[in-house]
Amino acid sequence: MEGLQLGLAALGGYALGSVSFALLFARARGIDLRTVGSGNLGATNASRALGRRSGVLIYVLDALKGFVPAAIGLWAFGNVEWGVAAGAGAFLGHLFPIWHGLRGGKGVATLSGAL
Repeated sequence: MEGLQLGLAALGGYALGSVSFALLFARARGIDLRTVGSGNLGATNASRALGRRSGVLIYVLDALKGFVPAAIGLWAFGNVEWGVAAGAGAFLGHLFPIWHGLRGGKGVATLSGAL
């Protein structure tokens, strides 16, 4: 049963990690971030394409999408393993988002939030 629970924690983290704030912010401005600069869906490329303020905001949001699942797993359920599974899931979701053909960012901000 515990393996199933860890898997669900990782899956929940993955679902949140798959949300690309960089892509959403760029689309709102009519820019396809995958065709600009490095083509990466991360805060650095977003900063180049959208400006420094947007880049910082995207970094913070990406860090939060790593932090929130890890914190929920750790504090709400009182289990370090749940926090690690959820944080790792968020990191993998950022790297390989199901919604964007498994092409995401490098995961620096998301991993820093999860840690």
